[in-house]
Amino acid sequence: MNYIKNILNSRSDNDGNFFLELKKILGFKPKHKSYYIRAFTHRSMNLKDEKGNTINYERLEFVGDAMLGSVIAAYLYNEVPHGDEGYLTKMRSKIVSREHLNELGKELKLIDFVESRIDKSNFGNNIHGNLFEALVGAIFLDRGYKYCERFIYKQVIDPHIDIETLEGKVISYKSLLIEWCQKEKKIFDYDVYEDTGNDELKHFSVRLSIDGKIVSKARATSKKKAEEKASKRAFFAFQKDITNFFKAEN
Repeated sequence: MNYIKNILNSRSDNDGNFFLELKKILGFKPKHKSYYIRAFTHRSMNLKDEKGNTINYERLEFVGDAMLGSVIAAYLYNEVPHGDEGYLTKMRSKIVSREHLNELGKELKLIDFVESRIDKSNFGNNIHGNLFEALVGAIFLDRGYKYCERFIYKQVIDPHIDIETLEGKVISYKSLLIEWCQKEKKIFDYDVYEDTGNDELKHFSVRLSIDGKIVSKARATSKKKAEEKASKRAFFAFQKDITNFFKAEN
Protein backbone atom coordinates (compact mmCIF):
# COMPACT_ATOMS: atom_id res chain seq x y z
CA MET A 1 0.00 0.00 0.00
CA ASN A 2 2.87 2.40 0.76
CA TYR A 3 4.25 1.68 -2.71
CA ILE A 4 1.13 2.92 -4.49
CA LYS A 5 0.82 5.93 -2.17
CA ASN A 6 4.38 6.92 -2.94
CA ILE A 7 3.69 6.73 -6.68
CA LEU A 8 0.53 8.80 -6.49
CA ASN A 9 1.95 11.34 -4.05
CA SER A 10 5.29 11.78 -5.79
CA ARG A 11 3.97 14.16 -8.38
CA SER A 12 2.35 16.53 -5.92
CA ASP A 13 5.57 16.56 -3.89
CA ASN A 14 7.84 17.24 -6.87
CA ASP A 15 5.58 19.45 -8.98
CA GLY A 16 3.71 22.03 -6.96
CA ASN A 17 2.55 23.76 -10.14
CA PHE A 18 0.65 20.70 -11.36
CA PHE A 19 -2.36 21.09 -9.08
CA LEU A 20 -2.12 24.88 -9.12
CA GLU A 21 -2.44 24.96 -12.92
CA LEU A 22 -5.00 22.16 -12.92
CA LYS A 23 -7.19 24.07 -10.47
CA LYS A 24 -7.30 26.98 -12.94
CA ILE A 25 -8.69 24.66 -15.62
CA LEU A 26 -11.12 22.87 -13.31
CA GLY A 27 -12.43 25.90 -11.47
CA PHE A 28 -12.38 24.01 -8.18
CA LYS A 29 -9.95 22.25 -5.85
CA PRO A 30 -9.62 18.48 -6.33
CA LYS A 31 -10.47 16.30 -3.34
CA HIS A 32 -8.85 13.04 -4.41
CA LYS A 33 -5.66 14.01 -6.21
CA SER A 34 -4.83 10.46 -7.23
CA TYR A 35 -7.54 10.50 -9.94
CA TYR A 36 -5.92 13.51 -11.62
CA ILE A 37 -2.42 12.11 -11.37
CA ARG A 38 -3.71 8.94 -13.01
CA ALA A 39 -5.47 11.04 -15.69
CA PHE A 40 -2.11 12.36 -16.86
CA THR A 41 -0.01 9.22 -16.47
CA HIS A 42 0.92 7.61 -19.78
CA ARG A 43 1.13 3.83 -20.06
CA SER A 44 4.85 4.11 -20.93
CA MET A 45 5.48 4.83 -17.24
CA ASN A 46 4.68 1.14 -16.61
CA LEU A 47 3.20 1.80 -13.17
CA LYS A 48 1.14 -0.78 -11.31
CA ASP A 49 -0.68 -0.86 -8.00
CA GLU A 50 -0.23 -3.45 -5.26
CA LYS A 51 -2.65 -5.80 -7.07
CA GLY A 52 -0.77 -5.59 -10.35
CA ASN A 53 -3.31 -3.31 -12.06
CA THR A 54 -1.87 -0.75 -14.43
CA ILE A 55 -1.88 2.95 -13.49
CA ASN A 56 -2.54 5.21 -16.48
CA TYR A 57 -5.30 7.33 -17.98
CA GLU A 58 -6.86 4.74 -20.29
CA ARG A 59 -9.60 3.47 -17.95
CA LEU A 60 -10.50 7.05 -17.07
CA GLU A 61 -11.03 7.70 -20.79
CA PHE A 62 -13.85 5.15 -20.69
CA VAL A 63 -15.54 6.94 -17.79
CA GLY A 64 -15.04 10.36 -19.35
CA ASP A 65 -16.48 9.24 -22.67
CA ALA A 66 -19.63 8.01 -20.91
CA MET A 67 -20.00 11.24 -18.94
CA LEU A 68 -19.55 13.44 -22.00
CA GLY A 69 -22.17 11.41 -23.84
CA SER A 70 -24.58 11.65 -20.90
CA VAL A 71 -24.28 15.41 -20.35
CA ILE A 72 -24.36 16.24 -24.07
CA ALA A 73 -27.37 13.98 -24.61
CA ALA A 74 -29.32 15.73 -21.83
CA TYR A 75 -28.33 19.14 -23.21
CA LEU A 76 -29.50 18.29 -26.75
CA TYR A 77 -32.72 16.71 -25.47
CA ASN A 78 -33.66 19.93 -23.68
CA GLU A 79 -32.27 22.35 -26.25
CA VAL A 80 -33.77 20.75 -29.39
CA PRO A 81 -37.27 19.49 -28.45
CA HIS A 82 -38.15 18.83 -32.10
CA GLY A 83 -35.17 16.53 -32.71
CA ASP A 84 -35.89 12.82 -33.12
CA GLU A 85 -33.56 10.04 -31.93
CA GLY A 86 -31.59 9.93 -35.17
CA TYR A 87 -31.06 13.69 -35.20
CA LEU A 88 -29.97 13.78 -31.55
CA THR A 89 -27.54 10.90 -32.09
CA LYS A 90 -25.92 12.62 -35.07
CA MET A 91 -25.61 15.90 -33.21
CA ARG A 92 -24.05 14.23 -30.18
CA SER A 93 -21.57 12.45 -32.45
CA LYS A 94 -20.49 15.77 -33.91
CA ILE A 95 -19.89 17.29 -30.48
CA VAL A 96 -17.91 14.35 -29.10
CA SER A 97 -16.11 13.54 -32.34
CA ARG A 98 -12.44 12.67 -32.01
CA GLU A 99 -11.55 15.80 -33.99
CA HIS A 100 -13.48 18.05 -31.61
CA LEU A 101 -12.13 16.40 -28.47
CA ASN A 102 -8.59 16.77 -29.81
CA GLU A 103 -9.22 20.48 -30.32
CA LEU A 104 -10.50 20.82 -26.74
CA GLY A 105 -7.47 19.02 -25.32
CA LYS A 106 -5.14 21.25 -27.33
CA GLU A 107 -6.88 24.43 -26.17
CA LEU A 108 -6.37 23.44 -22.55
CA LYS A 109 -2.76 22.34 -23.26
CA LEU A 110 -3.38 19.13 -21.36
CA ILE A 111 -0.36 17.45 -22.92
CA ASP A 112 1.83 19.73 -20.78
CA PHE A 113 0.67 17.77 -17.71
CA VAL A 114 1.53 14.29 -19.04
CA GLU A 115 4.05 12.09 -17.29
CA SER A 116 5.62 9.80 -19.90
CA ARG A 117 8.81 8.06 -20.86
CA ILE A 118 8.03 8.85 -24.50
CA ASP A 119 8.98 12.23 -25.93
CA LYS A 120 5.78 14.25 -26.32
CA SER A 121 6.68 15.11 -29.91
CA ASN A 122 6.16 11.43 -30.77
CA PHE A 123 2.55 11.30 -29.55
CA GLY A 124 -0.23 11.03 -32.11
CA ASN A 125 -2.85 13.75 -32.39
CA ASN A 126 -5.48 11.71 -30.54
CA ILE A 127 -3.68 12.01 -27.21
CA HIS A 128 -5.23 15.47 -26.78
CA GLY A 129 -8.77 14.09 -26.90
CA ASN A 130 -7.81 11.07 -24.82
CA LEU A 131 -6.51 13.32 -22.05
CA PHE A 132 -9.64 15.45 -22.17
CA GLU A 133 -11.82 12.36 -21.70
CA ALA A 134 -9.58 11.12 -18.89
CA LEU A 135 -9.84 14.47 -17.13
CA VAL A 136 -13.64 14.39 -17.36
CA GLY A 137 -13.57 10.86 -15.92
CA ALA A 138 -11.35 12.00 -13.05
CA ILE A 139 -13.71 14.88 -12.25
CA PHE A 140 -16.71 12.55 -12.11
CA LEU A 141 -14.99 10.04 -9.82
CA ASP A 142 -13.60 12.82 -7.62
CA ARG A 143 -16.58 15.18 -7.28
CA GLY A 144 -19.61 13.52 -8.88
CA TYR A 145 -22.07 14.28 -11.65
CA LYS A 146 -22.83 17.95 -10.88
CA TYR A 147 -19.19 19.05 -10.93
CA CYS A 148 -18.64 17.00 -14.08
CA GLU A 149 -21.67 18.57 -15.77
CA ARG A 150 -20.52 22.06 -14.76
CA PHE A 151 -17.07 21.45 -16.26
CA ILE A 152 -18.51 20.15 -19.55
CA TYR A 153 -20.77 23.19 -19.84
CA LYS A 154 -17.84 25.50 -19.09
CA GLN A 155 -15.35 23.90 -21.49
CA VAL A 156 -17.54 22.37 -24.21
CA ILE A 157 -21.15 23.51 -24.41
CA ASP A 158 -21.08 27.23 -23.60
CA PRO A 159 -18.01 28.23 -25.66
CA HIS A 160 -18.25 25.80 -28.56
CA ILE A 161 -21.78 24.61 -29.31
CA ASP A 162 -24.05 26.46 -31.69
CA ILE A 163 -26.92 24.27 -32.88
CA GLU A 164 -27.30 25.86 -36.34
CA THR A 165 -23.57 25.68 -37.06
CA LEU A 166 -23.42 22.15 -35.73
CA GLU A 167 -26.25 21.00 -37.98
CA GLY A 168 -24.17 21.86 -41.04
CA LYS A 169 -20.95 20.30 -39.77
CA VAL A 170 -19.77 17.17 -41.57
CA ILE A 171 -18.03 14.64 -39.31
CA SER A 172 -17.39 12.02 -42.02
CA TYR A 173 -17.31 12.90 -45.68
CA LYS A 174 -17.07 9.22 -46.54
CA SER A 175 -20.29 8.37 -44.66
CA LEU A 176 -22.06 11.34 -46.23
CA LEU A 177 -20.90 10.46 -49.74
CA ILE A 178 -21.83 6.78 -49.37
CA GLU A 179 -25.29 7.70 -48.07
CA TRP A 180 -25.83 10.03 -51.03
CA CYS A 181 -24.62 7.42 -53.53
CA GLN A 182 -26.81 4.68 -52.06
CA LYS A 183 -29.95 6.83 -52.00
CA GLU A 184 -29.28 8.13 -55.51
CA LYS A 185 -28.49 4.57 -56.66
CA LYS A 186 -24.98 5.51 -57.78
CA ILE A 187 -22.24 2.89 -57.90
CA PHE A 188 -19.15 3.90 -55.91
CA ASP A 189 -15.77 2.23 -55.43
CA TYR A 190 -12.73 2.99 -53.26
CA ASP A 191 -9.66 1.52 -54.97
CA VAL A 192 -7.02 1.53 -52.22
CA TYR A 193 -3.43 0.45 -52.75
CA GLU A 194 -0.11 0.77 -50.93
CA ASP A 195 1.91 3.70 -52.23
CA THR A 196 4.91 4.15 -49.96
CA GLY A 197 7.45 5.22 -52.56
CA ASN A 198 10.47 6.84 -50.93
CA ASP A 199 8.62 7.72 -47.72
CA GLU A 200 9.82 6.27 -44.43
CA LEU A 201 6.23 5.81 -43.25
CA LYS A 202 3.86 3.50 -45.07
CA HIS A 203 1.40 5.40 -47.27
CA PHE A 204 -1.78 4.44 -49.06
CA SER A 205 -3.39 5.94 -52.12
CA VAL A 206 -7.02 5.73 -53.12
CA ARG A 207 -8.94 6.33 -56.31
CA LEU A 208 -12.63 7.05 -55.73
CA SER A 209 -14.95 6.21 -58.60
CA ILE A 210 -18.62 7.03 -58.95
CA ASP A 211 -20.58 5.32 -61.74
CA GLY A 212 -17.33 4.07 -63.24
CA LYS A 213 -15.61 7.48 -63.39
CA ILE A 214 -12.70 8.47 -61.14
CA VAL A 215 -13.85 11.62 -59.30
CA SER A 216 -11.02 12.08 -56.79
CA LYS A 217 -7.68 10.76 -55.60
CA ALA A 218 -5.88 11.03 -52.27
CA ARG A 219 -2.86 9.76 -50.35
CA ALA A 220 -2.28 9.39 -46.59
CA THR A 221 -0.56 7.31 -43.91
CA SER A 222 -3.59 5.03 -43.41
CA LYS A 223 -6.34 3.61 -45.59
CA LYS A 224 -8.99 5.33 -43.47
CA LYS A 225 -7.36 8.75 -43.80
CA ALA A 226 -6.83 8.34 -47.53
CA GLU A 227 -10.48 7.35 -48.07
CA GLU A 228 -11.72 10.27 -45.97
CA LYS A 229 -9.50 12.72 -47.85
CA ALA A 230 -10.70 11.40 -51.23
CA SER A 231 -14.31 11.57 -50.00
CA LYS A 232 -13.88 15.19 -48.94
CA ARG A 233 -12.55 16.12 -52.38
CA ALA A 234 -15.42 14.28 -54.04
CA PHE A 235 -17.91 16.02 -51.76
CA PHE A 236 -16.75 19.45 -52.90
CA ALA A 237 -16.91 18.29 -56.52
CA PHE A 238 -20.57 17.32 -56.02
CA GLN A 239 -21.35 19.77 -53.20
CA LYS A 240 -24.31 21.45 -54.89
CA ASP A 241 -25.99 18.14 -55.80
CA ILE A 242 -25.36 16.57 -52.37
CA THR A 243 -26.45 19.64 -50.41
CA ASN A 244 -29.64 20.06 -52.44
CA PHE A 245 -30.43 16.36 -52.06
CA PHE A 246 -30.21 16.38 -48.27
CA LYS A 247 -32.07 19.68 -48.02
CA ALA A 248 -34.94 18.19 -50.04
CA GLU A 249 -34.87 15.04 -47.91
CA ASN A 250 -35.23 17.05 -44.71
